[in-house]
Amino acid sequence: MADETQEAGGIHFPFPFTPYAIQKDFMAALYQVLEAGKIGIFESPTGTGKSLSLICGALSWLRDFEQKKRQEEERLLGAGAPASHNGLAPALGLPSSCQGSPGTPGATGEPDWITQFVQKKEERDLVDRLKEEQVRRKKREERLQQIRHNAKLRFAAKRMRQEDEETERLLRLSSEMLATGTEPEQVASGEEELVLAEYESDEEKGVPSGVDMDEDDLDEEHVTKIYYCSRTHSQLAQFVHEVQKSPFGQDTRLVSLGSRQNLCVNGDVRKLGSVQLINDRCVEMQRSKHERKSITEEEEPTRRRRRQEPRATCPFYSYERLQLLRDEVLAGVKDVEQLVALGEEAQACPYYGGRFAIPAAQLVVLPYQMLLHAPTRQAAGIRLQGQVVVIDEAHNLIDTITNIHSVEVRGSQLCQAHSQLLQYTERYGKRLKAKNLMYIKQLLYLLEKFVAVLGGNIKQNPNTQSLSQAGTELKTINDFLFQSKIDNINLFKVRRYCEKSKISRKLLGFTERYGAVLVPSMEQPKLSGFQDFLQSLQPGAMAAPAAPVEVGEDRSPRPASPLMHVEGFLEALTTANQDGRVILSRQGSLSQSSLKFLLLNPAVHFAQVVKECRAVVIAGGTMQPVSDFREQLLAGAGVEAERVVEFSCGHVIPPDHILPLIICSGPSNQMLDFTYQKRGLPQMMDETGRILCNLCNVVPGGVVCFFPSYEYQHQVCTHWEKSGLLARLTIRKKIFQEPRKANRVEQVLLEYSRCIKHCGQAQGTETGALLLSVVGGKMSEGINFSDDLGRCVVMVGMPYPNIMSPELQEKMAYLDQTLPRGPGQARPGKVLVENLCMKAVNQSIGRAIRHQKDFASIVLLDQRYASPAIQAKLPAWIRDRVEVKATFGPAFAALRKFHREKAGLC
Repeated sequence: MADETQEAGGIHFPFPFTPYAIQKDFMAALYQVLEAGKIGIFESPTGTGKSLSLICGALSWLRDFEQKKRQEEERLLGAGAPASHNGLAPALGLPSSCQGSPGTPGATGEPDWITQFVQKKEERDLVDRLKEEQVRRKKREERLQQIRHNAKLRFAAKRMRQEDEETERLLRLSSEMLATGTEPEQVASGEEELVLAEYESDEEKGVPSGVDMDEDDLDEEHVTKIYYCSRTHSQLAQFVHEVQKSPFGQDTRLVSLGSRQNLCVNGDVRKLGSVQLINDRCVEMQRSKHERKSITEEEEPTRRRRRQEPRATCPFYSYERLQLLRDEVLAGVKDVEQLVALGEEAQACPYYGGRFAIPAAQLVVLPYQMLLHAPTRQAAGIRLQGQVVVIDEAHNLIDTITNIHSVEVRGSQLCQAHSQLLQYTERYGKRLKAKNLMYIKQLLYLLEKFVAVLGGNIKQNPNTQSLSQAGTELKTINDFLFQSKIDNINLFKVRRYCEKSKISRKLLGFTERYGAVLVPSMEQPKLSGFQDFLQSLQPGAMAAPAAPVEVGEDRSPRPASPLMHVEGFLEALTTANQDGRVILSRQGSLSQSSLKFLLLNPAVHFAQVVKECRAVVIAGGTMQPVSDFREQLLAGAGVEAERVVEFSCGHVIPPDHILPLIICSGPSNQMLDFTYQKRGLPQMMDETGRILCNLCNVVPGGVVCFFPSYEYQHQVCTHWEKSGLLARLTIRKKIFQEPRKANRVEQVLLEYSRCIKHCGQAQGTETGALLLSVVGGKMSEGINFSDDLGRCVVMVGMPYPNIMSPELQEKMAYLDQTLPRGPGQARPGKVLVENLCMKAVNQSIGRAIRHQKDFASIVLLDQRYASPAIQAKLPAWIRDRVEVKATFGPAFAALRKFHREKAGLC
């Protein structure tokens, strides 16, 4: 259907077809949130066109905002008067002194003539800057128009890239030939890069990395844009495809960001496998390129005296080609796969090409971690000041932030890092400066104390070292530092040293060159001794080439340096004492034991996002219960209650297309109580089987049944097999079980789908399939059971988290201490447990009903669902239609009637 322009709330929204009424309401509410600079929590059930509503609503606001800004710029440039349009003064860069009337006395008490002089100077500077922006904008628009409409220009650019690449290759070969035959060097060839450079200062200078030093375009002013993030790359790709199909698909400057692992087009780097190794190798190659550029003619003779193998530079990192790739990225909407294909064709790096395109982009699409983790955000060149952030699929946002900033390091990694670092010092100690040696000694001391606090000995094999004390212990950060006897060490300085010296990368290169220094794996009985290592450094031993371990040799992918994990733990220990805890887990042997930092307050990391951004939208299909977002995330981040706006819409299906039932007892009048103490009783498992047998007799197509855990699912199936209930179930439905291994999920889903399709055509006694799934598993999120794949969704019990978990108990205690509790209200810790349970339930039952003509029944098996407090946490479109059935008979009659009436719609 042709694009249509819809009006909602007096605003025109281009849309690819006539939208649902709830989509119009969604777009109007979203527009107002962005215009007013609010924090919006938006819930729109899956199947209601949420993605398209987000696209058309947000981009319509951006269209109007840009138009207002251009009009204000033209007025300012024409009249020379200060801007005053709604909220545009900050966007135009107006100082506060330009936003008042000229005759107003200065707030500081300065004479009027001084205030007016300063104001006029600021206005002149602003006009000059706006003129420069206009010139840059016109050049960019002309460039993009040429790329969009002139194919010859693109082919000419490609030929130029190929010619430049060939010239560069010949020059590199010539330089390498001239560099041969120089004097011998003190260390082996290729080892120079492993030696730490002199560490000059403890102070953080904020000097840009070598990769960014001559990238002037990264300093281009960032236009107002929308950052859209979601959980997975597949969800991001689906969103980009929706943008392509929308009325904004032709003119929007969109950039898809991703990790180096997803965007790298250098085969030698990509085959390293590990994310950390790919990142480190990429940065190392960029540094090599910039170091070569920085060598002057005077330095060249000195450099030639040191014999070292030339370090490789990435052939895909060419500044001119990256500029051309940037323009091609902005010229049309592309997802990650299309961006990679474009990079391969252009022989330019998509990772850096995307980064170059961020300043001029209108819509930036990126995964959660890249936006929510501040160091990653800064490394990618993302600036949030005055921008709009949309976080989709945000039902697990709190858990995501917590997991990103929680770090665990195992005892084996601590010992391995200590062994490698000690042997590195033995090899290169005499070449290191005093400050390097000081920090290395501090790192060795920290590693030794970390092992000691677990009850181990750093000098013994962690695999064979048994611990006298087993169990889990929780400490505040300060208590852990005192118990470990490291409270006298400035962890901020140590962390900064690790970051600036890149010691973990040096150590990784060292261990790759001398594989023998690695602490043995679980199968090896003895710790690698220093004598064997030192013998390998003797002249006789060095006569044989001690080359680094080849990529892919004996291990794929190669593990990252254990010191990298330790660095993450050290960074976590610099968190404020009240915002985190350290968990000491002693599990028999030292190698299996671990230290884990648990983040208790995710708001501290989300605060910067809401503080810098103009507006933030948190959206999802099932956002209930939203109290977690308000209390744990937004209030803790300093967001005032009046700045938060909630929007929740119903479903697009007719009311009679869904039948949600809460069943309190089974066919034999057994009360359904799936608490942990009772769910394993034989009568409870038998009653569950009888309920499913009855459902499978009246429900056509597919039935999806969710259990609280894999263990309980296995226990129930084993019991059914012995009692004969499993055989009774297979008469009507073929049974499939969700596999534990993620790589088998797709195959099971394919077979499940084929079975349902075949049964629908065969018209035999077998009417479909029964899929036994697990809450929190692969089937409960991201999988759509539309139409016959999910005519009935059954929830067995309530999937409460393990209340005995030390981590959960500490989180509950933290919330009880920090969150306010009104009269008659439950403890915040108890509310947390209920909310975690109901979020999991809502995600699972949301797998059915995927479009307007779909229909399904939803069956909740547990008397506890009948509680009004629990029902209040269900999504509104289910809560308003749910029926509570105290006995099974009326529930079965309602199900049979519902599916008979709907049979004609199939």
